[in-house]
Amino acid sequence: MKKEKIELDPECRNHIRGVRDTIYLLDGKWKTIIISHLYFIGKMRFMDLKRQIDGIASKTLSKELKDLEMNNLVKRTQNNTMPVSVDYELTEFGKSLHDIIDTMGKWGIKYRKELLQKG
Repeated sequence: MKKEKIELDPECRNHIRGVRDTIYLLDGKWKTIIISHLYFIGKMRFMDLKRQIDGIASKTLSKELKDLEMNNLVKRTQNNTMPVSVDYELTEFGKSLHDIIDTMGKWGIKYRKELLQKG
């Protein structure tokens, strides 16, 4: 017997669509970590950001920053220096993720504490 699909009201459907869009934007292992560093530390050069994030390869960081820039979450500024240097910082839109990053951090701390108490 095939079950019928539950029909959601428009508000629920819209909210779930928003969650899906957010997950799509922040998908992957590194994007929220990059955003967190730029939020808490501020404007950073590529190599400084790479040194801060344990385990990320230069190629991966470059790709993730390009994705974040394309989605208007990160601003890339090429400085007029020799050698050329590039700064990355959150856009206002990127900074609007503060509540999400803050909530994820608090949840992660609580979850880790729970696991350590059980283990």
